[in-house]
This record gives sequence, C-alpha cells and structure tokens, in this order.
Amino acid sequence: MQQQSLSKPVAVVTGASSGFGRLTAEALVGAGYHVYAGVRGIAGRNAAVVAELAAQGIEAVELDVTSDASVEAAAARVLAVAGSVDVLVNNAGSAYFGIAEAFTPDLVREQFEVNVFGALRVNRAFLPSMRERRSGLLVYVSSVVGRFVTPFVGVYAASKFALEALAEAGAYELRPLGVDVAIVEPGAYATNIVNRVVGPDDAARVASYGEVANGLGTMMQSLGATASDRPEEVANAILEIARTAPGSRPLRRVVGAGDGPVPAINATIAEHTRGVLEAWGMPEYLPAVLTADPVPELARS
Repeated sequence: MQQQSLSKPVAVVTGASSGFGRLTAEALVGAGYHVYAGVRGIAGRNAAVVAELAAQGIEAVELDVTSDASVEAAAARVLAVAGSVDVLVNNAGSAYFGIAEAFTPDLVREQFEVNVFGALRVNRAFLPSMRERRSGLLVYVSSVVGRFVTPFVGVYAASKFALEALAEAGAYELRPLGVDVAIVEPGAYATNIVNRVVGPDDAARVASYGEVANGLGTMMQSLGATASDRPEEVANAILEIARTAPGSRPLRRVVGAGDGPVPAINATIAEHTRGVLEAWGMPEYLPAVLTADPVPELARS
C-alpha cells in the first residue's frame, strides 16, 4: 500500500464509537489530525456510527481490544497506510460496580481484559513504530478512582489502579526513547459507560450482605445527580496535551473532579516517587513534569 502524506499527524483512538472516545476523535480531526477510530462491529451494530464518523473525516477501523487478532489487524492496516502514529489514545473501557466479593474471578477477568490487557495489546501493536521514530504521545484514559477507592467500585478501581501503574512505568521507560505518556483522570461524567455498568454475577453473595448491598443504588443515584454533562472537557484536555510541546506534557491531568482529592494525591505521590528514583540512581528517567508543581485541573470553558 502507498503510505499517505505525513503532512497530517495521525491519531488512533480506541473505544471511539461513543463517549470520551468519539468526542476525542472529533476533537482531533477538528485540529487537523488524520484520525483512525477504533470501533467494534463497523459493518454491523455500529455501521451507522461509522457513517457519522466518516462524514466528519474520521476513518473507522475494526478494533476489539479484547482480541489479539483484532488489534494486530487494526495496527497492520493503520501502519500500512499511515506509516506511523503520532497520538495513540487508550480509551476503550468498561465499568463493573458492586460488592467485590460477589464478583466471580471470571467476571473480574473480563473487567481487566478490557481496561488493562486491552491497553497492553494496543501498546504492543503500535509502540514499536513510535519508538523507532523516537516520537509520539501515548494517552491513557483512566479515572479519579485510579487513585483512590470507595465502596462498590473495588473491581473497577482495581483495573484503573493497574492501568495507572503500567502507564506510569511506561512513561519512565519510554521517555529516553522520545515517546511521551499522559494519563487523563476524569471525574464523574454522563456518558454511555454509566448506562452499561456491569454488576456482580453471584446473586447469593450480594443477598448475604443485606442492607449493605443497597449502598450501590445510593451511590449510582448520587453519581447520576452529580455527573457533569460536559464530557467534551475530557476530549479537550487530551487535545491540549497533544498540542503541548513534547517532553513537557503532564504525566497526569485531572479533569472534571471539582475540588476533589486527586490533584493532592498526585502531587504527594509524585514527590515520593521522585525521591525513590533519585535514591535508586535513576534520575534520568524522571519526566520534568513529575517534579514540577501539580498541573491544575482543566478549567471549564
């Protein structure tokens, strides 16, 4: 295949049929990127979405992050045409909420298959070309509950904690090779993921918790009442990071969490991490942004 002109930067966004992923794809194409939107069922259930994306100049590619074959085929298609990727957004995700004990190990594996292993698959498919060019940006869409945990989100938060650890380790390992990593931590937003929450699969265990189990319903009502109706803020934050000069991008960006605890958590952990890396004789792995003042939450526009 003929490779397209490199005059247009190339972006790949996973989970781009709706929510943050679709909004990010739209923001990037509006900023002049050639965008590949990772979508499942492009010839079937999401055919209408694919047509809507195409009308905006966004090219959909079949990509199921839970399938090695699907990810490898998508990467082969994109790289054969584009030759390289400038921005890779690991956005695909799902949410499993409920009493932790009531989830069977098989269902917990499903949560990790999407939120953790999916990102690993995508990285392994695209990062070699970015490392070879010694340039690029890898963005992870995490969550504020990737930094703290509350009742009934243990399984989901565990997957985001794991994602954050892998992302941060990758930030240190990729920095000497010219590839930036940024972790975006949204607060509560009214997106489709809330409508597709998966609950525990062991009903007897849920019942054995009695009144405690009712807390999930209370939490979901509260989330629904307080969730922001401006999910485009997350897409705008990703675009802002992409526009930031390489080497000076923030490792973490909290979006839409009001006066929550996450910026303070990030600043405190960053200071301890800096001390550990310096003590272990690895200061060269430190991104400058890890030692700088914490990046303020993106202002609502």
